[in-house]
Order: sequence, then structure tokens, then C-alpha cells
Amino acid sequence: MAWRDSRRSRSRLLLFLSAIVLGIAALVGINGFGDNLARSIDEQARELVGADLVLSSTQPFPAALQPTLRKLGRTRSNEVAFASLVQFPKGQGVRLAQIRALSGGFPYYGDWVVEPAAAVPAFRQASAAQQRIALVDDALLVQFGAKPGDSIKVGNLTFQIAGRVRKTPGQSEFSASIAPTVFIPGALLAQTGLVQRGSRIQYRRYYQFPATTNVDQLIKPLEPSFDKVNIDSDTVASRKKQTGRSFADLTRFLNLVAFVALLLGCVGVASAVSLYVREKISAVAVLRCLGASGWQALLIYLLQIALMGLLGAIIGAALGTAVQLLLPRVFAGFLPVAVSVAVSWTAVAQGVLTGVLVAVLFALLPLLEIRRVSPLRTLRASYEENTERADPLRFVVFALIAAFITGFAYLQTRDWKQALGFATGLLVAFGTLAALGQGLRAAVRRYFPSSWSYVWRQGLANLYRPNNQTITLTVSIGLGVFLLATLYLLQGLLLGRVQVAASGKQPNLVLFDIQPQQRAGVVQLVKDQKLPLLQQVPIVTMRLTAINGHTGSEFKKDSTRGVPKWVFSREYRVTYRDKLIASEKIEAGRAPSLGADGTPRISLEDGYFKRLKLKLGDTLTFNVQGLSLNTIVSGTRTVDWSRVQTNFLVVFPRGVLEAAPQFYVLMTRVPNNNTLGAVQRELVQNFPNVSAIDLGLILKTLDDILSKISFVIRFMALFSIATGLLVLISSVFVSRYQRVKESVLLRTLGASRRQILRITLVEYALLGLLAAVAGLVLAGFAGWALALWVFEVEFTPELSPLLLLAFVTTALTMLIGLLNSRDVLTRPPLEVLRSEAG
Repeated sequence: MAWRDSRRSRSRLLLFLSAIVLGIAALVGINGFGDNLARSIDEQARELVGADLVLSSTQPFPAALQPTLRKLGRTRSNEVAFASLVQFPKGQGVRLAQIRALSGGFPYYGDWVVEPAAAVPAFRQASAAQQRIALVDDALLVQFGAKPGDSIKVGNLTFQIAGRVRKTPGQSEFSASIAPTVFIPGALLAQTGLVQRGSRIQYRRYYQFPATTNVDQLIKPLEPSFDKVNIDSDTVASRKKQTGRSFADLTRFLNLVAFVALLLGCVGVASAVSLYVREKISAVAVLRCLGASGWQALLIYLLQIALMGLLGAIIGAALGTAVQLLLPRVFAGFLPVAVSVAVSWTAVAQGVLTGVLVAVLFALLPLLEIRRVSPLRTLRASYEENTERADPLRFVVFALIAAFITGFAYLQTRDWKQALGFATGLLVAFGTLAALGQGLRAAVRRYFPSSWSYVWRQGLANLYRPNNQTITLTVSIGLGVFLLATLYLLQGLLLGRVQVAASGKQPNLVLFDIQPQQRAGVVQLVKDQKLPLLQQVPIVTMRLTAINGHTGSEFKKDSTRGVPKWVFSREYRVTYRDKLIASEKIEAGRAPSLGADGTPRISLEDGYFKRLKLKLGDTLTFNVQGLSLNTIVSGTRTVDWSRVQTNFLVVFPRGVLEAAPQFYVLMTRVPNNNTLGAVQRELVQNFPNVSAIDLGLILKTLDDILSKISFVIRFMALFSIATGLLVLISSVFVSRYQRVKESVLLRTLGASRRQILRITLVEYALLGLLAAVAGLVLAGFAGWALALWVFEVEFTPELSPLLLLAFVTTALTMLIGLLNSRDVLTRPPLEVLRSEAG
């Protein structure tokens, strides 16, 4: 019966179930990409590290630990890494780069692609031979038109470029674009003059072990000793876990967006099945007269939906498998590994199962009405079942849908709070839009404007007549607009966090690592170039060792205290002053000051203060270059991190840190690239250890990165757009027969084509406009919440694109409504009725 009855309805079933195809395609494509990425990370884990073990510290490894470190393994390499300006003497080009002074055989794993290949063994022998040769990232050479054989100046030394580095194990295009690398022999580091007291330097030691060595077990007894001297360890297993977790977050986020597109398709399924069931009422009544039970009738149509859902899921899974071939290319600049693409049968199976499940779940709500169809419908067309009594099975289906949405969200986020928040947000959006549709229908019915023109009365009456689409289109269109507008606002918030004004007095050049004895000379250099001194800030590095007398090790043992582990492991860069700057304002307490007993009263950034669960008057103990310093928290500040300022988590008062090892940061503004080049060349010649950050170049790089992120967002939004369009088309098409009969009746009674056209325009214009405005309002609330609680920025949306979205949505709704009525407008009424009856 299911097969036979579907013969005349397959085109309708295929149309509204095609909405599921796109949602399943997105899910399978992203899940398959995630599986391929996880497999590639697992296969290339050693290449991510380049060694079996990496020890790193911001200070030279203590002499007391050297015997232990030497015993760890015989095959080892040393590296000292820091940022510095480099100069190409040939073209006088200057740029900030990452200097890696390397000695030994690192990298031990992965392909270190250098052109020519002979440059690698020559570089590794350079330390012993004291040869001044360097390996330089391809991006840096391309920028300044340099090539192997040219020279590059690093500090006081000039090196010959021996090779062009195309690829370094563990380094992505993203990191290379932000900080291109220059490799120099470790034995020549001291001669560059760049390593000075107070310089920000990273010391690393790489080890290679036999393949059978359990590295994590080997270093476990040494971890307490490493923690005491702030040495971090990184193994293949830990890097694999860290990298997998980072990109799992990415795929989970994209999965949630795809899941929303799938849910949008589910709205189409539920609404279209609801209208489909109304057309089948008479057929169900005949079946009931022939002896079929209500459950048998329900199962006939449920089987139809399940089979169509299976077909749509299979097509979607095939399309998603093709999509996953594209995603590695989209994310190529972000990924530290080369993703090998293969069909993920797990993702395919999950997609097919999900497609069938959502089709059945969302179709059950309208299908439950079939059980209550009476055989009397065949005898009395006016007979209506008593539907006032609530159907308890509907509540069961609602509970199953809610459980499915929450459970699926949890599978993507692995966080019950986020899953419940996601499900609640969807419920609010669905409920609000459905309530608006119901409210519009009730308001028009109750306050019908009988004095309006004939066209307006007919158009408004269509909003509450049988087979009306008011709730269906309000929910489906409104959700599509809500999703697209929220994605647009989210993109605007992300761009706003890194946007810097190109005009005015905003700094666009930052000079850092200025030693105290160099400060006067650098200031004079800036003045000679007639540039403004916008900021001069002293910076002292330190570590937090205790909170209210309790050390970091005590907090690690007692996880119930709720203090994050990174609080004690990170290095803090703080400054000292007695007043706030333009990007700060006092949230609680007072500004930094020196107490009568000599104990410094410090100010903390408000978010950091809350994450540590502190209260005013608590004590913090810092290790300042080996000396212990007790402080009291006297106030908190809110900080506008988007401002181009030297902002800090911790601010000390004057009179405490002046004698501590420190460096200065100077901020200025250059009018053009010529002046920028002149400043950088002067710095390289006179103060080689001082680095200059060109914010214009950084912003250009960030703009390129954000354009890729925007592409990903738009790529996912296309699924929502296409799904919403299919839902709109299917919702209108399924009720086509009812609308055709009404329009033919109007034409028979004398209505002209123009009147019918205007009636259709009124109906769909109102529905499209209401849904679009409702979606924009919901998106506004979502954007405001994201700005306030997630990004902590001021919510200032750009309204013109949102108004354009509302206009396009309304126009598209009207266009589809008109296309649906084209038969009535272009063909004689009798021909239309005969074709519909046939």
C-alpha cells in the first residue's frame, strides 16, 4: 500500500526530502574531513614535533639539571628562538622574523624541504666550521626578491642564504605568514649580539630515542623537577592529543552549523508532511472503511517517509563524500599536516542513519493525526474528529526530538552545557517564530479589515484559510534569516576585534625589547624621523607562585579550587604605573598604589580576576627573576583589548619594580612605507636587538586569514541558504493544489489575472516580511549576547546589509509564490482543473 499510494505523490515527497540531502551532505562532508584529519594527525604525529621529545623554557636550562638532561638521550639538538628584525643588504629590505639558532640533527622526522637539498647538510656542518650560512623561509625571500646566494643580516652578523625553506615539520602556512623563519647555526648566536639580559627568548632541546622507547613513561619521574624550573615537555603523544583537540573544536563548530541546516530541512519535512497528510485524509478514511486500523494507516505513510528519507540520506552522503575532497584545500593554510582523503564509512553510516532518523521523527508529529481519522469522513465531508483532547503520543515525539537534538549537539561538543545551550537556543528560535506565525494568523482572523480593498482582503484571508502556510513559512524563512544574519554579525565581531583605524593617531609601529641603556637612543632615533612618541612602557617578566599562600603544586593536587593550571605555568609581562590609560577603566577597588608597609597594591584585569575566583584583599606571590614578591589585590580594571595599546593583566604601582630586569616598548605612528623602512634600517644598524612590529603588515596578514575564515563561514551558510530555499519551494509547492483551486474559483467568478497576481503578492509579501524581520530581531539578540558574554566587545551592528537581507528574502518569497501560481495566470481555468484532476 505504501508503494502503490506513493505513485502519484513521489515528486512531492522527493522535493521536500531534498532539503535533507544538503544537511546530510554537510554532516558527512565535515565528519569525513574530521576523520581524515584525525587519521592524518595520527600518521604524521612525529612530523608535527620533529623529534620524540622537546623540552622548552624561557630561561637557559639550569646547570644542576644538565647531567640529567644529558642522560636522557645521546641524539639531541639545541635551539634558541626569538623574534628580531632582519635586513637584506641587497635591497635594503627589513622585516621582523623568527630567528632559530639551531645545532644538531633536528628535525629527526618529517620532510624538511629546502632548495637546494644540499643546503641542509651544509647548514648542519656550519656550526662546527663556523660558517655564516642561513636557511630562509620562502615567503621572506619572495617578499624582498631575494634568492639563495644573496645575503641576510641578523644582528651584527651577515649570513649567506644557502637555501630556500619550502616546508618545516610542524609549521603551517598560517604560522609562516605571521612569522617567517630564518635558521642560523647555533654556534654563531652569541656573535649576533641579539641575546641580552631581558630579551624574550625560547630555549629548546630536541631528543630522538629508539622506536621502542616509551617517552612519556621515561620523563614522568622528571616532571616535578621540570615544573620547579618552569621547563615544559612535549612528546609525540601529547602533541597528537593537543593538535587533535584543536582541530576537533573546528570540526565540531562546523558540524553544529551543518546540523542547523539539517534541522532547517526537518522543518520542511514536518510542514510538508502536515500538508501532505491533509490531502490524504479522504484516502485514509476509505482505508478505515475497508478494515484498516489507525495504526496501519499511519505505518503506510510513515513507511513512505522513511524510504524517501533513506533515499535522501544516501544521496546526501554521496554528495558529502564529494564535499570532503574540497575541505582539505579550504583549510590547507591552517593545517600542520597534509590530509590524505579517503571515504569515511563511519561518517557515511552516521549520515544515513541521521537522515532516516530525522525524517521519521519530524514526520511523526503530523502523521499522528492519521490514527484519529474516522471512517465517517467517506460519508460526511463535513465530519470532523474531536481534536480537543490532547494526544499523549505527541508529547512523546516532542521529547524524542528534544533528546535527539541535545544528544547530537553533545556528540559534537562533548560538553553538556554547550549542548543544552544549543538546544535551548534552537527551542527559543523555533518557539518565537511559531508563536509569531500563530499570532499573525489569529490577529488577521480576529481583526479582519473588512473595509479594505478586495485584493487586500483576499490576500490577508489566505493567511488563515485551510492549508495556509503562515506558521510553516514564518518558521522556515525566519530560521534561515536568523542563521545567516547571526553568521554575518559573528563575522563582524571577529573582524572588529582586530580592526585598527587607518587614520587618526592610532599607533601603527611598535618597537620592543628596548633595553634600559638603549631607551634614550631609540627615543632620539624616533624624534629624528619627526615621529610622535605615543607610548613608552616598561615591561617586567615574572611568574605567579602562590595565591593566598597556597602554591601552584597545591592547586594542581586539589582540582576543586577551580584555578586553571595555566595560571602558574605561564610567564606574565607586567608594567608599573600609578594611573590608568585610555583603554582601561576601574571596575572595582582602586588604582595601583604602594601601601604604607611597602607591600604593593596591584590592579588585575577584571576577567582574569574572575577566572582566578579572587576577591579584593587577596594576596598573590610572584617570582621576579628569582626574587619572591608578595602583593595585595586592591582593584580590578576592564580593558579594551581591541585598542592599539600596551594592555596588561597585572599592573604594579611605581616604586617597586624599577630595579628589576626589564625592557621597554615604544609605540609610534609612521606616515608611509618609506619612513617605516628608514626607521627599520636605523634600528638594524644601531640597535640590532630591538624589534619593530609593522602593524599594517600584521593586519594585512590577519585580513588574509579572516578572508579564509569568512569563506568557510559563507561555505557553510550556503547549505543553510540552499536548504531554506528548498524548504520554501517545497512548502509552497505541496499546498499548490489548494491554492490552484482557490485561484481558479476566483477566475471563474470573474477575477482578472492582475487581481490574482496582486492577491498572491500580498500574501507572500506579508509572510516573507514578517519572517525576515523576526529572523533579524532574533539574530540581533544572538549577536548582542555573543558580543557581551563571549567576545566582550561593544555591540555595534551594521544595519544596511541586514536590511538588504530582509528585502531579498521578502522578494524571493514573493517570486516563488508567483512562480507557483503561473499555471492559473497563463492557462484557462478548465484546463488547469482537468490537469490537476488527472
